[in-house]
Amino acid sequence: NYNLIPITTATHFFNYDFNSSYVIITAASVSDERETWGKKIDFLLSVIGFAVDLANVWRFPYLCYKNGGGAFLVPYLFFMVIAGMPLFYMELALGQYNREGAAGVWKICPIFKGVGFTVILISLYVGFYYNVIISWALFYLFSSFTDELPWVHCNNTWNSPNCSDWADNMCLTWMFPVPSRGVLHIQDSNGIDDLGRPRWQLTSCLAVVIVVLYFSLWKGVKTSGKVVWVTATMPYVVLTVLLLRGVTLPGAIDGIKAYLSVDFLRLCDAKVWIEAATQICFSLGVGFGVLIAFSSYNKFSNNCYRDAIITSSINSLTSFFSGFVVFSFLGYLSQKHNVALDKVARDGAGLVFVIYPEAIATLPGSSVWAVIFFIMLLTLGIDSAMGGMESVITGLIDEFKFLHKHRELFTLFIVVSTFLISLFCVTNGGMYVFTLLDYFAAGTSILFGVLIEAIGIAWFYGVDRFSDDIEEMIGHRPSRYWRLCWKFVSPCFLLVMVIVSFATFHPPTYGTYTFPPWATTVGWCLAMSSMAMVPLYAIYKLCSLPGKFCDVS
Repeated sequence: NYNLIPITTATHFFNYDFNSSYVIITAASVSDERETWGKKIDFLLSVIGFAVDLANVWRFPYLCYKNGGGAFLVPYLFFMVIAGMPLFYMELALGQYNREGAAGVWKICPIFKGVGFTVILISLYVGFYYNVIISWALFYLFSSFTDELPWVHCNNTWNSPNCSDWADNMCLTWMFPVPSRGVLHIQDSNGIDDLGRPRWQLTSCLAVVIVVLYFSLWKGVKTSGKVVWVTATMPYVVLTVLLLRGVTLPGAIDGIKAYLSVDFLRLCDAKVWIEAATQICFSLGVGFGVLIAFSSYNKFSNNCYRDAIITSSINSLTSFFSGFVVFSFLGYLSQKHNVALDKVARDGAGLVFVIYPEAIATLPGSSVWAVIFFIMLLTLGIDSAMGGMESVITGLIDEFKFLHKHRELFTLFIVVSTFLISLFCVTNGGMYVFTLLDYFAAGTSILFGVLIEAIGIAWFYGVDRFSDDIEEMIGHRPSRYWRLCWKFVSPCFLLVMVIVSFATFHPPTYGTYTFPPWATTVGWCLAMSSMAMVPLYAIYKLCSLPGKFCDVS
């Protein structure tokens, strides 16, 4: 059977180098079309599961509280509309139209293909330490299956001299050493140059995480699309249960009021706007190649515009909703120990691995609540980790076609490689390695990657041509608003963010520990290794093309 189809449609099946309005393809060509999601909801849950991660729980609520409460929503929503959503929409459309991973999509503008390898490397680097966070949650989960939670008292061998047992009406001396001493045993290390051996408890938990990731990814979207039915929905169930329990606690309303209190004077502080912009850049998950990889498995006519609006909105609403859960418990803890709320409010891992477990430990049936909470952390982390690994696997398999027949083995190679590197993070001094990776792997480099991506689409491939592609898929062109954002607003926003990131850089620290200069150098080499893919591939492409550079007009 033979069919005549427009040349623009034909490019989704093979490359061509001749001028014609139509090409003849056989039915066999269409039958080799890329696999697609089993159901539309599989894709939506995968994108939501990736974008909604641990940072939605431990980062956004604290930023909102620290930066003027409800007033923080003004810069947050502003940057969401002018940059977050347009970039999110751009990546979904880019992947769906070209139906390839982060590197392969740049067949539309080959000189920018290096940025595809940049985002693949960033996703790989993040996997080195992100899986470790999930292993911490798994370790806490196993530790919660006891009559009495292990972090309630100070009679453990790993407690520091500053630890004091709780009393109902006494000021609490925070047992911060729970994760760093009881889980990580950082007290047995003198710094990043004194790591020690991997701890078998965390290594075992990390191995379990790797096994779960492998069997979630080995068959592609057919398996991962089913896993997210649990991992993407479970956090919402648990957050709702925790909120219903939290609002019944004494002091919870005070905590929520503090979370929502409006201080518009804080908007005069430039730092508030910078933190809102930074949160938008990292919370939506653009620049990791995940959105491109996921959307590449959509049907060609899928309405990616609607998907972009729905999923990015759900991500932001989840961040806002989680703040009620977090601050209801923080308000309770503040009142219980008669300390100011700002003494218990913190962001990062300290919130979910120190403060929240301590609050849960004071509740009746604390072990049950702890199990529920850490199951939520596991599911939040797993589907985000799946997204990062899928970006790497899809990006490389689509670039090196021979790997298509060996997806299972290649997936095994990727997850085992991340496991081996992650072992450095589960040693006695592993927290120092973790901090270094977290600081450099996806900071300035991912902002740079998204900037080059936006420039490549808007100024080299062309906004008009990109709009034509979208019209071919969904039946109508993006409005002028989206086109202006892609061409001017988003690139300018990203350029400012890259400049601010370089200008505000300061060497990483962990508590009172300052990293030696060589460690900072290693960190910058890690960051530059991904960013360097852009100029290196561009040089390679220019040198490998026939003719002379001066012949280019």
